[in-house]
Amino acid sequence: MNRYYVDLHIHIGRTYTGKPVKITGGKSLTFSNIIQHARDEKGLHMIGIIDCHSPEVLFEIEERLASGDLVEHPDGGWFDEGLSIIPGCELEIYDEFSSGPIHVLTYFSTISSMKEFSSWLSNHMKNIQLSSQRLYVSGRELQKKVKELGGLFIPAHVFTPFKSLYGKGVRKSLTEVLDPELIDGIELGLSADSDMADLLVELHNYTFVTNSDAHSLGKIAREYQMIQMEELTFKELKRALLKEGGRTVIANYGLDPLLGKYHQTVCAACHQIRSAEHKECPKCGESKIIKGVSDRIMELQTAASGPVDRPPYIHQVPLDFIPGLGPKLLAKLVDHFGSEMAIIHEVPLEKLKEIVPDKVAVQIDKARHGDLALQAGGGGKYGKITAES
Repeated sequence: MNRYYVDLHIHIGRTYTGKPVKITGGKSLTFSNIIQHARDEKGLHMIGIIDCHSPEVLFEIEERLASGDLVEHPDGGWFDEGLSIIPGCELEIYDEFSSGPIHVLTYFSTISSMKEFSSWLSNHMKNIQLSSQRLYVSGRELQKKVKELGGLFIPAHVFTPFKSLYGKGVRKSLTEVLDPELIDGIELGLSADSDMADLLVELHNYTFVTNSDAHSLGKIAREYQMIQMEELTFKELKRALLKEGGRTVIANYGLDPLLGKYHQTVCAACHQIRSAEHKECPKCGESKIIKGVSDRIMELQTAASGPVDRPPYIHQVPLDFIPGLGPKLLAKLVDHFGSEMAIIHEVPLEKLKEIVPDKVAVQIDKARHGDLALQAGGGGKYGKITAES
């Protein structure tokens, strides 16, 4: 059995002709650039590229498959010089049961199933070209279609205040919107870790995934997981999510929740920390209080802890958060050591000091061990490393 680094949520910003797909995604975030950066800069083994339903993206993929640049594996997934690509799609459901928009992730094994899904979507949404568009069917109908095509279904960033399964205050359970039997995993997002999510007993039977939700090349692998499986195929990924035959997520690597954009409750106007009970900000009078993930989970809590076999969630600070480690210095490290995965997991502190200033090297070492002092984020602003570090 092998172990692989996997990030399953990377958006496409533009098609190869420059048409927008993820409006908020970077222009350099193209299908080809994602593959090159994820493999050669980040050091990932498998990636999920979201937005593969977009017709022009599908056309590019078909061209690459026809030319041999991409190779489709008999057990699902595509390969480009050793990197495994799982085609995916993020959608927004807002049906009579959801009481607000919810983002979900779907994945498919082949170009044919992805094309069939795209064709079905075109009859149920307004703009098939774009990412994360609202789908005019119920969540359960969507789940059934995904399963009909042999796909995977994962609710996305489930605790964020906006467009998530638990973010809306009126929802108490996933069963209000979705069929729990047709869920293959739960994506935690950047403001919660496994210990926090396991305070909800209804999540105990699901595998947790931690993904970057990258809207730029640099954000790829800011969260990821190590998965144990035989090979880098869709079939093996599915077995790992379902914990079959020794395939499983070995560890989740992600931001300390304090660094997430929505960890604590804050005023939307002045960003002062507030209590979740505040109806308006006592400082500026603003009535919009953005409830933090930590407070929301405490409202939903139904368990004291999670299952004993839950993989460890390892807090890491992404390299681009490190003070003093700018793009040029990071590029120098990657050029010398091969990839960001190598820098984070393998390179000894003394070797880092040979390439970057000692202070930066020490910060990197502290970051990968979760030893940096952090200031919590909230209301759409990331947390940050404090001077005490």
